[in-house]
Amino acid sequence: MPDTNSIILAVAAFLFVIALVALAIWAFKSFVLGGTARSVPGFLRQRDRRLGVVETIVVDARRKLMLVRRDDIEHLIMIGGPVDVLIETGIQGRRHLEPPLEDVIIARSDTRPAPDYGKG
Repeated sequence: MPDTNSIILAVAAFLFVIALVALAIWAFKSFVLGGTARSVPGFLRQRDRRLGVVETIVVDARRKLMLVRRDDIEHLIMIGGPVDVLIETGIQGRRHLEPPLEDVIIARSDTRPAPDYGKG
């Protein structure tokens, strides 16, 4: 019959191996596959989405206005009535922020004296 120390050591080694496997699976999902949709994309990230709904607003009980974006062009449509209507197309979407061309330098100016409202 094995002694108690051997059994405890075997159980601890088994739990340690299980923890290492769980850690390896978590690291693979987080860093390679990108984890959840809200996390930073991983090495094998999906391509950027080209189509999306920018904004919706309810007009009345049946109709909605939708601003739909495809690439950098937006289209305003009204849906839900007897017919769907394209109201405006070719709206330039917001551009992605680009890094500044040069460092931003804030000019320093001399302080102005406070206005004297007592004279007058």
